[in-house]
Amino acid sequence: MLRIAILGTRGIPASYGGFETFAEQLATRLVARGHQVTVYAEADSAGLPDTWHQGVRIRHIQRPRWGAASVIAYDCRCLADARHGHDLLYMLGYGAAWACWWARKVWGQKVWLNVDGLEWARSKWSPLARAYLRVMEWVSSWAPTRVLADAQAIADRYRQIYPHGVPCSFIAYGAPLVDAGAQNTDALAQWGLQPGRYVLVVARPEPENHVLEIIQGHARGTCAWPLVIVGDIKPVTAYQRTLLAHASERVKLIGGVYDSALLGCLRLHAGCHVHGHSVGGTNPSLLEALACGNVVIAHDNPFNREVARSAALYFQSPQELAECLASVAALTPVARQSMAEQARQIVATHYTWEGIADAYEALMQAEVAGAVPPAARP
Repeated sequence: MLRIAILGTRGIPASYGGFETFAEQLATRLVARGHQVTVYAEADSAGLPDTWHQGVRIRHIQRPRWGAASVIAYDCRCLADARHGHDLLYMLGYGAAWACWWARKVWGQKVWLNVDGLEWARSKWSPLARAYLRVMEWVSSWAPTRVLADAQAIADRYRQIYPHGVPCSFIAYGAPLVDAGAQNTDALAQWGLQPGRYVLVVARPEPENHVLEIIQGHARGTCAWPLVIVGDIKPVTAYQRTLLAHASERVKLIGGVYDSALLGCLRLHAGCHVHGHSVGGTNPSLLEALACGNVVIAHDNPFNREVARSAALYFQSPQELAECLASVAALTPVARQSMAEQARQIVATHYTWEGIADAYEALMQAEVAGAVPPAARP
């Protein structure tokens, strides 16, 4: 039996973000296999008692109100609290990578760190924050016991840039296959949408997700389907104001959709899913589109090609996207079904949560026993 602590999340059950979903899916499966798992969760006040979710202990730690430094301080508090009673600490994100060294060297803990893509490249961060995160990426190459990457391209990059760093292992993110008959189409009426006749984007309104380029490509093309953008777009940045200026009957910016059933309905009945993310690893939104059997057009980068393989079309520019949209609109039912089956097969073969849990359990057991299998070595 292993005693595992998962840190760096807002908590479970998941209601926000990929790390929370990952923590819930992995923790509940490890508990079902006889292990003890604690997931750390943010709290507004100190001293809250532990709670439980499907056998997983949820430990509530107060998050300080220190502005941009709050997340780092919260992660450090969680590490300090978890320093006793666990065989392995698993930190999600490298914002507090330096503290992992302290946990490993001073407290003698085995500490894993999930690097979650090129976080320092995200435009939402200030120049100072991006510089800090760039340094933390380097720190993560020597501070923990092991680095975990959810995309092979991220693991390869780490090994290339930090050849003398700690071991870096690749274990992907997961997604559940969606039953094509599980969602009716009634919910689409609130947005004036017809099943199979709209283009869907699910993304934060950030430049690295290429939302503006997607809008421009849609405008250039001949595809008559409206473009539906799901994401919390508020006019607080120049980029977001630019996106909102394009809102129309043809471009529906519907904001964030946090009801999983509603979002599932939108995904399942889309005529096409456009995925513009470019700085992450195995992106949950792309996996969920494939799991629904969506026809996918993805931004052309190593991360998206690793996941979608030949089950997607790829674009680099608005013009290329316009051409891809025209191709998708012209697909025959047989060709569309073939792409859907290929997409779902990719998830079934490489990205099931049970398979992800198998890989984590084997590597955790080997790490704690001091016998990491050769395939996991850098």
